[in-house]
Amino acid sequence: MLRYVAEWLTQYYSGFNVFSYLTLRAILAALTALLISFLIGPVMIRKLAEHQVGQRVRSDGPQTHLTKAGTPTMGGALILVAISVATLLWADLSNRFVWITLAVTIAFGLIGFWDDYLKLVVGNSRGLIARYKYFWQSAAGLGTAVALYATAKTPVETTLIVPFFKDVLIPLGPFFIVLAYFVIVGSSNAVNLTDGLDGLAIMPAVLVAGALGVFAYASGNVVFANYLGIPYVAGSGEVLVFCTAIFGAGLGFLWFNTYPAQVFMGDIGALALGAALGVVAVIVRQEIVLFIMGGVFVMETVSVILQVGSFKLRGKRIFRMAPIHHHFELKGWAEPKVIVRFWIITVILVLVGLATLKLR
Repeated sequence: MLRYVAEWLTQYYSGFNVFSYLTLRAILAALTALLISFLIGPVMIRKLAEHQVGQRVRSDGPQTHLTKAGTPTMGGALILVAISVATLLWADLSNRFVWITLAVTIAFGLIGFWDDYLKLVVGNSRGLIARYKYFWQSAAGLGTAVALYATAKTPVETTLIVPFFKDVLIPLGPFFIVLAYFVIVGSSNAVNLTDGLDGLAIMPAVLVAGALGVFAYASGNVVFANYLGIPYVAGSGEVLVFCTAIFGAGLGFLWFNTYPAQVFMGDIGALALGAALGVVAVIVRQEIVLFIMGGVFVMETVSVILQVGSFKLRGKRIFRMAPIHHHFELKGWAEPKVIVRFWIITVILVLVGLATLKLR
């Protein structure tokens, strides 16, 4: 929005032309989202506390978590507001990818909001019934996948790119819809499973979003794309603004979510962030790289699948508790130690993911 204002003002002063540069707008989007988080955060936390929208803690989990009972939840609304406003202010609103990323993020945020509302406000411990929750996630994910497929302008937009092998390109055709669906919905649920400790989910999401922003910028620039041997996706560069908005909003939320947390993001934030990362990876054709960089999310998800599968098949548990971050807590690791070590793992995996830009 402000980009268009700046373009209009250039007729009076040429210096406003600086706002046409994507990199500057990306930086401003991050700062805007960060500022919004700092300004709205304290007010939102106070309002959530006043209305007693607080976390309910399982009695069979780590005993240290009992002190978290009553901590304001649904703070993910802060992230959604910051991302949306920053993106709308600084992105090119004529770009289809901007609207698709915003739409899927808000859609999954609404699903998470309803789930949190039922659990925390209505008092229904089950929240949104699992099959209904998955139905709406599937509808949003499938709708996004179909939209991306229907609006694809070049074959590369529906081609699977294998990292480290620049000549391995797998045309997917209609199967692109299936891949995009599973990436978006799977990523959304993976981040949601990871959101169990203070700051555990938000920092990896911030790091992955920042790295995906680099891929978006490179993929949307024909010179960089050709030099690096990655697919050129016209218009994807504008997704950088969306990624930096996530970066800024995430850091702003972490200010209040760091141990000991003043607020939790809830499903409204976790489902939305996961879907946002998934759709960006699909747009820039880096689904496999997302799998690498989001290794912590993958590890948490796999631990739950293995735990449930083992208990149903053998009647025995593999871990003391799943997701796996609770396993380490029950082994005696302090919560901050688990969090920081998972952050370190994410930094390493993000660097590996970024290395695929050159190692081809």
